[in-house]
Amino acid sequence: MRVRFAPSPTGALHIGGARTALYNWLIARHAGGTLMLRIEDTDRERSTPENVAQILDALEWLELDYDEGPISQLSRTDRHQEVLRRLLHDGHAYRSTASADDVKAYKAEHGADAGFRGADEGEGAVRLHVPEAGATVVHDVIRGDAVFQHRHLDDPVVARADGTVLYNFAVAVDDADAQITHVIRGEDHLSNTPKQLLVYQAMGARAPAFAHLPLLHGPDGKKLSKRHGAASVQELRAAGYLPEAVRNYLALLGWGDPDDESVLTTEDLVARFTIERVSKNPARFDEQKLRWLNGRHLRRLSVDELTRRLEAYTGRTGLRPAAEIAREKIQTLADFWPLVGTIYDGPADDPKAREKWLGDERRAVLADARQAVAGADPFEPVPLEAALDRVVQERGAKKRDVFQAVRVAVTGTTVSPGLPETLAVLGRDEALRRIDAALAA
Repeated sequence: MRVRFAPSPTGALHIGGARTALYNWLIARHAGGTLMLRIEDTDRERSTPENVAQILDALEWLELDYDEGPISQLSRTDRHQEVLRRLLHDGHAYRSTASADDVKAYKAEHGADAGFRGADEGEGAVRLHVPEAGATVVHDVIRGDAVFQHRHLDDPVVARADGTVLYNFAVAVDDADAQITHVIRGEDHLSNTPKQLLVYQAMGARAPAFAHLPLLHGPDGKKLSKRHGAASVQELRAAGYLPEAVRNYLALLGWGDPDDESVLTTEDLVARFTIERVSKNPARFDEQKLRWLNGRHLRRLSVDELTRRLEAYTGRTGLRPAAEIAREKIQTLADFWPLVGTIYDGPADDPKAREKWLGDERRAVLADARQAVAGADPFEPVPLEAALDRVVQERGAKKRDVFQAVRVAVTGTTVSPGLPETLAVLGRDEALRRIDAALAA
């Protein structure tokens, strides 16, 4: 099995493209086959080195390695011209100056559904001859057969008058030369496929199997776009998602696990993935579901591994104690610093929290809590919680009133990891210093 991922470097790698890359990678790894990366960079205005770098960066972060490439489609220009000359010589293609208006006039004369047929004029663009009778059949692994009657197909333009070849010609030549066995790509390419099959036929090359993936929609059922949230791989990375969670979620966008499981390791995906189980119906990308799945993967990490990733994400060091107490409360790496940053940077400035929990009527509660915290021995979560619980009992107060007063005193906000755990990470001296500062304010 030989498959390829062939993006056009016109910007960041979007989620749909990332899923296409993943499916090609999974089918290659499942079958012990080969994955080629080809950069379709013939559009020189948009195919900049920076855009190519974005694609390579996205694939590296997703940990989708490839066995061959990256191969520049532009570097194959000589080969494209060689095949073009041969098709012209053998009568499979011809030169025509027919314009869009000429095609329109032809259809007005022969019928709106009649495919345009031209004559060799010795100059102009290169068109491929479409057989008069019969049909081109796209055998699609996902969608079944799609039949394109030849009488409805225009003789397709495969090269401009200046000799530069068009996408449908170049991609067919490239795939044939690379002996690609399966072309797995988005449904939006389905209309291109009969044109490419005609190129295969003219070349005398064996066509690959095709699988056209369903489109991605947002939760509202409309075509996925930036308004639905993160639109590219780099945006997912910046939002604090884990690559293994993204792989897991993207795999489920159109493919169903035979055991109907949701949380799957990459090893599970490689073992279970088959293109035959991909649905032809549109799949819905829901970032809330991705957040949930990311949280599940995040909690599978060891504390040491989670710490490593958090330190790489935040650019901070010494985060293991906070990582240990926050791991059950965060769903993404981006959730971490808003939750624990006050441990390292000092209390936040939240006037509403101070007014509600550190007002005059709360001072006595905080003073008692300070004494209890100071006496906790050892200064660890279990003794600290027990000490604060005694304050609750002795004052006949609600637990929330005591704990929130201390939490606001040491973090400046009402949101943090568990309070006893937060105090233990701060340490006795720093915790008492912050409580004293709050009492003195």
